[in-house]
Amino acid sequence: MMVGMTSSKAKIAVSLPPPLVDAARAAVAGGRAPNVSAYVAHALEEQIKLDDLDALLEELLEQSGGPLTDSERDRIDGEAGWR
Repeated sequence: MMVGMTSSKAKIAVSLPPPLVDAARAAVAGGRAPNVSAYVAHALEEQIKLDDLDALLEELLEQSGGPLTDSERDRIDGEAGWR
């Protein structure tokens, strides 16, 4: 179940590099999050979405002939203007 889908919460302890803690506290001070826990929960929600997209991409690639070759990636990156 995703964070935000229920009102119950579980308290955990995590260790973070000081720059990440500073950035989270700055986000709270800047009004971009109500507290550090909410900021971290939002970041985890976004990562879960990315993970889900990665899994979907892998599934679609398996159904369509496998992962892209290096030359296919280069062509797509070039056409998209990423290289």
